[in-house]
Amino acid sequence: MSRFLSARFADLEAYVPGEQPQDMKYVKLNTNESPFPPAPAVLEAINAAEIDRLNLYPDPEGKALREKLAEHYGVKMENVFLANGSDELLNFFFMTFCDEEKPVAYPAVSYGFYPVYASLYRLPHAEIPLREGFRLEPDDYCGIGKNIVIANPNAPTGRAISVDDIERIVKSSPDHVVMIDEAYIDFGGESCLPLVEKYENLLVCQTFSKFRSLAGGRLGFAIASPALIEDLDKIKYSTNSYNINRLTMAAAIATIESNDYYAGNSQKIQANRAYTIEELAKLGFETLPSKANFIFTRCPRVPGGKLYRDLKARGVLVRHWEKPEIADWCRVTIGSREQMDIFLEKVREIVKEAE
Repeated sequence: MSRFLSARFADLEAYVPGEQPQDMKYVKLNTNESPFPPAPAVLEAINAAEIDRLNLYPDPEGKALREKLAEHYGVKMENVFLANGSDELLNFFFMTFCDEEKPVAYPAVSYGFYPVYASLYRLPHAEIPLREGFRLEPDDYCGIGKNIVIANPNAPTGRAISVDDIERIVKSSPDHVVMIDEAYIDFGGESCLPLVEKYENLLVCQTFSKFRSLAGGRLGFAIASPALIEDLDKIKYSTNSYNINRLTMAAAIATIESNDYYAGNSQKIQANRAYTIEELAKLGFETLPSKANFIFTRCPRVPGGKLYRDLKARGVLVRHWEKPEIADWCRVTIGSREQMDIFLEKVREIVKEAE
């Protein structure tokens, strides 16, 4: 770092995104991207006419896209907020609602950006341990007097809690904002979006990166009470008012209109998930129940770090962390059947070598 960096950031540990090595062709199962391309209508939407208008700023309100999302989810446009990926939305949540008087709590094993934002904004925070089996216990979050952010399904574990459990948490914290990060909700989970009408303190976050095959488009959105959306807009217009580009908004509208295509892809991923878990079990792996487009798994005979390195050497990328409580585990994105068969073939080789 340079000598000019502000001292308040000297100890900041930045988020580490999934690696994107270019030294060889890999089967990428490390960043939870969709193995399927965008729907044909998305390619048609990003047409020459739209590209010719790139000299003009996009609509800062994103009105057409917000109306489309509102129609799709049965809410009003005033309930919808757009962000440049759900990471930006998380940033706005921490910046807008959390401070010295309203600290934030989140699971100790969860998405790595939560502690980064808490540290970046110097917020008092609580990292709540998961229970045995990496299970999130809702009672640990009820009435704790803090803003709360929970990924449901959780990452990297893939476990989900019920809408009833979420409602219990939200209801117990009427003076604090509860953000439910539903990045992976469309792979077998149950969304808590219907609760937004009942609770003014609930903020639900989703993304176009996973289910909707638009990770490169960088688009996230939140649905909440109009008052919370106004708060987020205030911060957005104070930082980056034109945060969603013209081509992404055109692609996103076409994506929503092609929902059946994406629902079909989700069914394929869920089938591949079940298949992969079953095949890993034959090799002695322990895999957590997952409602996401990834699994969290370990092999008693092969340490997590070695499994990750050996797979990478064979051209397959998975995600591994050195954090002690999860160091034995790897997170594996569920891709196409062909990708999963390659993964399983390499795993069988590694396990055989360990015998």
